[in-house]
Amino acid sequence: MPSVFDSPNKLLFGNGTSKNVGEKLKEMGVTKVLFIYDKGIKSAGIVDRITDYVTSCGIEIVTYDKVEPNPPDYSINEAGELGLGENVNGILAIGGGSSLDTGKGVRILLSYPGPISNYYAKLDSPPLDEKMMKPLIVMPTTAGTGSEATPGGVITDSMTHGKRPIICGISLGIIDPELHENLPSAITALTGFDTLCHAVEAVTSKSSNRISDVLGLEAITLVGKHLRTAVHDGSNLEAREGMALAATLAGMSLRGPFGGIPHDLGSPLSSVYPIPHGNAVSFLLAEALSFIAPAAPDKVRLVAEALGAEIPPEASAEEIGVITRNTVRSLYKDVNMPSMNSYIPNKDEMLANIDLFYKPSVFSPRSLEKEDAIRILSNSYDISCERQLEAR
Repeated sequence: MPSVFDSPNKLLFGNGTSKNVGEKLKEMGVTKVLFIYDKGIKSAGIVDRITDYVTSCGIEIVTYDKVEPNPPDYSINEAGELGLGENVNGILAIGGGSSLDTGKGVRILLSYPGPISNYYAKLDSPPLDEKMMKPLIVMPTTAGTGSEATPGGVITDSMTHGKRPIICGISLGIIDPELHENLPSAITALTGFDTLCHAVEAVTSKSSNRISDVLGLEAITLVGKHLRTAVHDGSNLEAREGMALAATLAGMSLRGPFGGIPHDLGSPLSSVYPIPHGNAVSFLLAEALSFIAPAAPDKVRLVAEALGAEIPPEASAEEIGVITRNTVRSLYKDVNMPSMNSYIPNKDEMLANIDLFYKPSVFSPRSLEKEDAIRILSNSYDISCERQLEAR
């Protein structure tokens, strides 16, 4: 049975819901739609399936298939120019977070003059009028970013190489776990850990609330129950559905609490080194939880127990941190996540570059000083290298 949420984005969730995309575009008055995706989505056969659903409703398709990881501003601008030149009146973004964020950027550019850098979000930025924007439907093919459930997007500024936020809602998110069946195990693992980071950071944020706790803890529980199966048996639709739901709930949970240490350090780290976003934040999760446990032992305990760990009632804050760290490490190992030195061959160089990606963590329950960040990075690097040696 399909489920409908409002997150504030309207969402249609459930197996087979992708078949509704043509009708949904038609209901929105779309007659010519810009498809946005990367070549991997095309080669997986997903685009052909969605194309049939759209063209059967008499809707013309224009294609932009040059989506890049951590989407750069020039890619957004190029796709926007294509859409304007072709006079499309709707957008369909298919894929992971990069495709969805590209779709959000393009939605802005179809109604507001470019380039996209004009719309990097600031605290005093006036909100854009979405009523004048073209419809945008997003269809995630990974269970990771939760971008379908938030109005936020992240663009890489090609001049500074920094990541800049944009704010643009969507018309509808269609989350069909059947589209995830052929996702490679490595991508399933890294996007699943990105989901886990979102939920954990929401629950442990010093700005968490009752709603974010409910959403985040359910997402963590779903990850603990389903991620291993989704990685090792990608055709298991129960596991795929569980992870898809976890990603969406985790995205919802971040509205208000925002992110914590893994994203505060990991996101800029992936701007300095060629690391996929999901890996960059996941490298740091276990050590970050151990670090914040003295300041938020009850919340860290909830995270560990949601993942299936048993913690004695009398455990100290430090013991809670250790058990939680080891629980996350165990999951990381079980789903064959890579080591940090796969992307960063020299730890000393990484630590010497700390000023390129360190910033105080606004929402962490424990203040993060530069020395703390160095220790978290160093410990995370050493542990991941030890795990790689064990695998040999």
